[in-house]
Order: sequence, then structure tokens, then C-alpha cells
Amino acid sequence: MVKGVREKQIIQVTLIGTVGNLLLVIFKFIAGFMGHSSAMIADAVHSVSDFATDIVVLVFIRISSKPKDEGHDYGHGKFETLATAIIGIALCAVGIGLFWEGGRRIYGYYMLNEVLDRPGLIALIAALVSILIKEILFRYTLFVGRKQNSQLVIANAWHHRSDALSSVATAVGIGGAILLGEKWRVLDPIAAMLVSVLIIKVAIELILPAINDLLERSLPDTIEKEIIDLTNEIEGVQDPHNLRTRRIGNAYAIEMHIRVEGNMTVWHAHNLTLDIEKTLRNRFGEETHIAIHVEPIQPF
Repeated sequence: MVKGVREKQIIQVTLIGTVGNLLLVIFKFIAGFMGHSSAMIADAVHSVSDFATDIVVLVFIRISSKPKDEGHDYGHGKFETLATAIIGIALCAVGIGLFWEGGRRIYGYYMLNEVLDRPGLIALIAALVSILIKEILFRYTLFVGRKQNSQLVIANAWHHRSDALSSVATAVGIGGAILLGEKWRVLDPIAAMLVSVLIIKVAIELILPAINDLLERSLPDTIEKEIIDLTNEIEGVQDPHNLRTRRIGNAYAIEMHIRVEGNMTVWHAHNLTLDIEKTLRNRFGEETHIAIHVEPIQPF
């Protein structure tokens, strides 16, 4: 897909999410204060983190889509990877915060005889509305992220899902407190702690690949084997070796040495490298960076 179209679709899905998050933040805070629900206020704070990461996406996707320039010979793709790591760290921080707050409330209830507030119906309605909206945003954002092969958008989709899970915990806690009585109000912090573990798990799954890309980790063995196999299919190419790979944002970088007959003309050898580049870009995308070093086979 044309690069401009990709950027446009990513910005579009992010703007939709930004508007949705902003409306949810306002609605949740109002419902939290009117319904006397600390759980809903905490959920609103979680939505603030979603809103903040949307802003990060909008800023970084424009930077990462810029072509290479004098100061960035390999383009700006790593900015998208950096933004993915930032979202993962933000998710992890939110998850740890929710876990800590849930534990504190449980300790206060059982050990200090603290009374947990009974939330109002508006807080439960807000939680249910949040679940519906955030699940729709998650599925739509994930679809666009996978279609455009954007780690950043996929990361943001999972942030939508984390907010939906947080609202599920909030709805369970609020619903239990309303329907089952005071002794069941502790369901709210218990559910929040369980969901926070899921949020932290998702965060780690986002952070680790981003860190690997920033640290120039090689592509998976299966991809490297496919690169070698595709190169070997080019007639006249022998012994592709010294393969080096990495990711630059969503693009691959491939460097390798090949051997050709020692009496082959420079023109012919050059055409072979063009054939290899065309084959690899057809498979891995037009943005693939390829560098090939040609070595002559020594005659006996």
C-alpha cells in the first residue's frame, strides 16, 4: 500500500480513538464523582493514560513516516518502535498502579476495618458503556494495525483492550456492591488486581520486542532461512553467507555476501544483485533495506 495512504489510515484510526477516549474520560469522571465510586474514578484515570498514548501515536507516526534525510540515512522507522516501547511502559505503570491500589483497598477493608463506598447506578452504567466503546475501538484499531503492519497501532489497540478489561473489573465491583450488599464491595479491588496482572502481561509483550528492535536484534531464524532460500533461487548466485538482519521500524534491513563466478562481468554481477533485491522486496516490502557484497569464486 502507498506510504501516504498507510499514514492517513493510521492517523484516522488514532483520531477516532482519541475522540472516544476524551469523551469517556469526561463521562467517567462525572459518573465517578456523582456515583461516589472510587473504582470509576480510577477507571477514568486509566482512560486518561489511553488518551495520552493516542497523542504519542499521532506525534510519532508522523515522525516515523518521514523519508530518510541527511541525519537519518536509514529513515525514521525507529521512532515508531520507540513510541511502542513508551506505550508498553505506560501500560505497565498503569497495571502496577491498579494492582497496588487494589491491594491497598483490600488490606484496608480486612485489616483496618475501612468501609468501602457504595457506588451509584450511574457508575455502573458508565462502566458498561466504557466496555462496549473500548471493545469496538480495540477491534477496529487492531484491524487497521495488522492491515498496515504497524507495531505502534497494534500496541495502541491493546491499550484500548486494557481499558475495556479495567472497566469489566469496575463493572463487576460496582455491580456486586449495588446488588449484593456491603460485604461484597471488596469484589471491586479484587477484580482490579486480577485485571492489572493481565495489563502488565500485555505491556511486557509490547516492551520486549520493541527493546529487541532498538538493540538491533536479528530477525527470527525462520525469516533468515527464507532470505537465504530466496537468494539461492537466483540463477548464478552461489553461497549466500555472512547474513545480517534487523528491523527498522516496520521494515527489514538485510545485508549479506554472495559468491559468483570469477570471470563474470561487473554488469552481470550487478544485475544479479538487482534480481536479489527485487525478489526480497517483493516478499518483505518495498521499504526493505538491502545491501549485497559480491565476492568472486577463485578459479583453481
